[in-house]
Amino acid sequence: LKVRVVRSSPPSSQFKATLQESYQVYKRYQMVIHKDPPDKPTINQVRLVPVSFEDPQFKSSFNQSATLFAKYQMAIHKDTPSECGENEFTRFLCDSPLEAENPPDGPECGYGSFHQQYWLDGKIIAVGVIDILPYCVSSVYLYYDPDYSFLSLGVYSALR
Repeated sequence: LKVRVVRSSPPSSQFKATLQESYQVYKRYQMVIHKDPPDKPTINQVRLVPVSFEDPQFKSSFNQSATLFAKYQMAIHKDTPSECGENEFTRFLCDSPLEAENPPDGPECGYGSFHQQYWLDGKIIAVGVIDILPYCVSSVYLYYDPDYSFLSLGVYSALR
């Protein structure tokens, strides 16, 4: 048995070289020990999209996100359709007082409000609304497709 300490942040060359192998061990562990389904979302299925109607990814996924929000609100919180329409969705989870900022010493995505979209089989199954700030990440809200509640997407999102 050989044990190595490998720097993960910032990622060392050893970390990068063994990432896929480490991930496969993690995934097998999660499936065997925690009974996670094999199709639980992975890092490759999560997109960080700036909350901006100027952003093409945000614009192209807006309707799908708004529809998912309404489905979640009605199933989980028992809202009526009029309480979770596109206007309510935009006011609650798209209008942000934060200004987008991309300083050279900041994260690649910049600072501001984002929708962290969880995709499975070509559709959004959850959205974490987050604010990325210089010294923290703030989780504003999470909504998910109730049909996928068995994936524990709220827990997954919080850990991620």
